Amino acid sequence: MIGEHDSPRATDLAPTGLPESWAHTPLTVVMPTYNEAGNVPVMTELLMGLDMPGLHLLIVDDSSPDGTGKIADELAEKYLAEDGTPRMSVLHRTAKDGLGRAYTAGMSKAVEDGARYVLQMDADGSHPAGKIAEMLGVALSTGAGLVIGSRYVPGGTLSDAWGKHRKLLSRWANAYASTILGTRVRDITGGFNLWSADALRAIDLASVDSAGYSFQLEMKYVALRRGFQVMEVPIHFEDRTVGESKMNLAVQLEGLAMPWKLRARAR
Repeated sequence: MIGEHDSPRATDLAPTGLPESWAHTPLTVVMPTYNEAGNVPVMTELLMGLDMPGLHLLIVDDSSPDGTGKIADELAEKYLAEDGTPRMSVLHRTAKDGLGRAYTAGMSKAVEDGARYVLQMDADGSHPAGKIAEMLGVALSTGAGLVIGSRYVPGGTLSDAWGKHRKLLSRWANAYASTILGTRVRDITGGFNLWSADALRAIDLASVDSAGYSFQLEMKYVALRRGFQVMEVPIHFEDRTVGESKMNLAVQLEGLAMPWKLRARAR
């Protein structure tokens, strides 16, 4: 059996490039959904097709009126491990009260259920499933508490569907938050993040304030304050092709205010 810091031989590697023992690491992908009926089947198939026997998918659905929750329930009955245990489950919430709240609910359940690592992933196809094995490998080989799938480290790219204005706005938002908070994280606002269960316990998910997208930077900032190592892995960020973005003015305003709130709290 290969230990966490041993050098794997080529014959010990799973098709993902991970050592066989690492591929069995209990990893839960938490995927919040609201009106994602057109995306959930595709994303589920992609994730279940990875050669990572330890991977479990947890859909967190906020009572989507388009039937996303029902579709997810049907998919969960289909995907089973060799021993018959489910590889997918659904957490149904009765109210839509923000992305941050959905994530904290799902992440808390994942840790309670025994996940060693928890991955945040959007349901819209913007995050590359093919990078999950690499992110897990980085976490296991370095001991990092957080591995970010980053758009803004060398090698990271954005969809050509993003216009120049949108790309500049995204880069400005990252620079704005990182400057105020004094971090060196390149993609502090990004939502494709792999967390160790230890880091999530130390953060105390119940104490997270953010309801919207600013949840992403609050979590990262608190992890840094708690002394966890943060690594960034370059990804290609794709634009959604089905459904509509959940970003609105209230969410953007929360994102502008949150760095100042966190800085004041730290003081």
